[in-house]
Amino acid sequence: MENHHGRMHLMSAIAANTLPQDHALKQTTALLRAKFHEPRHQTCAQVGDAAVYPAPLPDSALQRRALTLFRAAENDLHRHTDQLFAGLMIVQWLAGIAAALVISPLTWIGDSSQVHIHVWAAVLLGGVISGFPVWLAWRHPGLAVTRHVIAAAQMLTSALLIHLTGGRIETHFHIFGSLAFLAFYRDWRVLATATVVVAGDHLLRGLFWPQSVFGVLAASSWRWVEHAGWVLFEDVILIFAIHRMLREMSEIALRRATLEGSNFEIERQVVERTTELNRTQAELLETSRLAGMAEVATSVLHNVGNVLNSVGVSAELATSKVREFRTGSLKNVAELLQQHSADLPAFLTTDPRGKMLPDYLLKLAAHLAEPQQAILQEMEMLQKNIDHIKEIVAMQQRYARGTGVVEVLSMADLVEDSIRINAASFSRHEVNVEREIAPVPPLKTDRHKVMQILVNLLSNAKHALDHSDGDRRMKVCVVQNQEGMLEIAVIDNGTGIAPENLDRIFSHGFTTKKLGHGFGLHSGALAARELGGTLKAHSDGPGLGAIFTLTLPLEN
Repeated sequence: MENHHGRMHLMSAIAANTLPQDHALKQTTALLRAKFHEPRHQTCAQVGDAAVYPAPLPDSALQRRALTLFRAAENDLHRHTDQLFAGLMIVQWLAGIAAALVISPLTWIGDSSQVHIHVWAAVLLGGVISGFPVWLAWRHPGLAVTRHVIAAAQMLTSALLIHLTGGRIETHFHIFGSLAFLAFYRDWRVLATATVVVAGDHLLRGLFWPQSVFGVLAASSWRWVEHAGWVLFEDVILIFAIHRMLREMSEIALRRATLEGSNFEIERQVVERTTELNRTQAELLETSRLAGMAEVATSVLHNVGNVLNSVGVSAELATSKVREFRTGSLKNVAELLQQHSADLPAFLTTDPRGKMLPDYLLKLAAHLAEPQQAILQEMEMLQKNIDHIKEIVAMQQRYARGTGVVEVLSMADLVEDSIRINAASFSRHEVNVEREIAPVPPLKTDRHKVMQILVNLLSNAKHALDHSDGDRRMKVCVVQNQEGMLEIAVIDNGTGIAPENLDRIFSHGFTTKKLGHGFGLHSGALAARELGGTLKAHSDGPGLGAIFTLTLPLEN
């Protein structure tokens, strides 16, 4: 209750504007402190949508800010009201001239006439009454002197209009309308100025020229008191309304100051959290960079590992062929020739062993030619695989630079090269690979990315066939679909894929192999996406094989 009475007292003081500035600030501080502390013990649930969070500013700063906002709103109101009355003054001046021209445009003396004095009064006196306040509203809006001059001029305008209409009682209502407009200032002193002016006008004209103000030649000397009483009656009502409006303005200023304090605290927290998020983001970027480096390294190792399997098989075959060389026989022939180097012609023509030597060398050469050819083929395969390993490393380097080599390629050649890389493994595990390659246009894309995907798919299909007891079959199909895209399907009759694994088979780290690391299909899906295509998997279930389909545009 004390806070309520204190608030009422402050609003009255503000409305009266009778408090000195320091005292007004102290009173405002006391009120705002009481107002500010009330909701501090409430929760947001208790106050609902109108919850006010405690401002982080000290009470004194909050109260000063609230008073500043109140004064700013008040000054803005005064300036706008000054501008309103400036326009109203001009309209009233023109209306007064029009009224004079309609009611009494001319005055007659016999047969001669001239402009009526009321017309000159409307033009000249009305111009003087309206001109000065209009100038003040334009040059000095918001000042106290401006609104008091406007209040006095407004009442004088009412007096002029009453005079021009011959003191008609209906014209007196202009006074009451003017008081309502002057209440826009929300300053009771403006009403006081207007009341003093209108009361003085009625007093003087009521005594010396009653017809001008009351429309009669003689009137009671106290009639002006009756009119002034009705003006005071309206003043009381308007002052009460002004008091309520000022209180609402102070409440709004307090809420704005509190919200500004809350916004300040929120902005401070946002800055802190943004800084923390930026720091966390930097850490995540560094972690992502390291993870990306690890992923690139894993990709290189995985793809190189696939090719190294073929390199190892080729090396084993080459080694076994070298062991088949009959180097011991060559040594025996060399020793025999060395023993008979002095009489070599006679040895070759007369000695039975010498006669057999040419035929033996021919047969030995023929015997060595077969493993030599096999070794050359394996060396050729080794060279291709080594080149592929080098290209895998170079491809990862191009990833880092964001560039890739685009070539015009034959899909049939790409399939054959991919199968050839896995050929030794297929042969060792007795996997039968079928080709079904339809006539398709050449493909313009990155050769080694496509090779990486196909080699991974063929290697995975081979692993799926490792535990198959029946016929181990694999088929590679190449067609062009209705959308003009190339579809390369790798089909096997191996272990198949469980339905719950189909959705995550391309996820990084997912694998069903005991020694797998879950990177091959993940990197293949990423590479397909980089080429503008897709990589999809389908299986009817465990033991029913699988189909992996690579879809690529003809031009990337």
